[in-house]
Amino acid sequence: MFNGRILAGISVAVALAIGSAQAKTIRIAEHRQARIDALKTVVPDIEKKYNVHIEVVEYPAPEKDYLTKLLTELRAGNAPDIFTAPHGQDVADMAAAGYLAPLTAELKAWDGYAQSVDAAKAMATGKDGQMYVLPAMLNVQQIYYRRDILEKAGISTAQPKTWAELLDRAKEIKAKTGAYGLLFPAGVTWGGGSFTEGFRLLIVGTSTPQIANDDGTLNLTSPGIKDAFGFYADLINNDLMPIQPLLEPEPWVLPKYQMFPAGKLVATTSGSWCYIYDWGPESKNPIPNVTEVVGSWEVPGKQGGQYVLVDLESPWAVNSKSPDVGLAKKVMLELGSVKADVAYAQNLGNIPGRTDAAADPDFQKLKPLVPILAALKNGTGTYLKTAEGFSAVAEGVARATEAQLRKKTDAAGAQKILVDYVKEVVGDEAVK
Repeated sequence: MFNGRILAGISVAVALAIGSAQAKTIRIAEHRQARIDALKTVVPDIEKKYNVHIEVVEYPAPEKDYLTKLLTELRAGNAPDIFTAPHGQDVADMAAAGYLAPLTAELKAWDGYAQSVDAAKAMATGKDGQMYVLPAMLNVQQIYYRRDILEKAGISTAQPKTWAELLDRAKEIKAKTGAYGLLFPAGVTWGGGSFTEGFRLLIVGTSTPQIANDDGTLNLTSPGIKDAFGFYADLINNDLMPIQPLLEPEPWVLPKYQMFPAGKLVATTSGSWCYIYDWGPESKNPIPNVTEVVGSWEVPGKQGGQYVLVDLESPWAVNSKSPDVGLAKKVMLELGSVKADVAYAQNLGNIPGRTDAAADPDFQKLKPLVPILAALKNGTGTYLKTAEGFSAVAEGVARATEAQLRKKTDAAGAQKILVDYVKEVVGDEAVK
């Protein structure tokens, strides 16, 4: 009997060892240490739930370098099983190239789908009605300003109602404080951010509030596009924003992480993440009492209207060439759990894509983010519809604004650079 028990125990141990040895590996690409740390908080739970080994593959931190490496590996057929598209604008092109496994059925059967913010579900749905990404996190952008500096200088902190009012405020800041008055990202080295954190915020308030037409073409020749470049021209020609840092390899470092905390830049476009990742207590250059000191304005339209921009923040996708697409999809859905969403919110300051995260005690501690998620639940937020060619639009905007930064063109010339580049990449028939 004793020997039988020993043999039985050995058999169980062997079976467990074999089961462990047979655990499949799912590779997940992630970049930036804060994001990697957030991902690792949920890896043990996923491994236990699915008896799977998760390998976190660290990619280059700058988003442009991340996307370059990812696309290279996708073309070569050796990309990780799960990865993120840097921005919502990249999804349509990646799906059209066949890199993304369709997720529509899995997402609609997922218990988190009903909790997902309506705008997130809409942005994740392509023109063909298919969903190719998990909208786990959102970025919510507007203009952030140094309330303390404006009040000390006797400058109004009231919401600017038009572009003209916003520019006048920036000029007043420059005149009374000597600091730069307003930053909109621009240039080639900022990569997709020149579009997502800059140009896009202006477009929604022009006569071209959407770039993607219903037929899938791109509306780039309208007066609204020229007007947006004209806004950049006003910033540049009136010396209202720092130019030289935007021509450097990491253009965001000096203005956002040094000049703004030091009060040498007083207003800038940014997102909810700024209260945590950029200037929060754990950031590299924190602003004391950041939630009181830094206020926000919605982005005014050219002639009026106020906009809070919402976009998918690095949405998760499954490699269509994964050796086990089914298992990869199951693992990916776990990355949309409340626990995962809150971990990313804690580390990065982005907004969970699901409304039930609002009740999580750890999310409640992120006081600057709580009202933003509540507003999204109630329908606040404007977003751009995307289409194939949007990646080219983002690159074209970067090139056009780079020419403006170097004072090589005016607004009309910048629009021509954008149109010519997009036509070269996706064809004349794609642009209207």
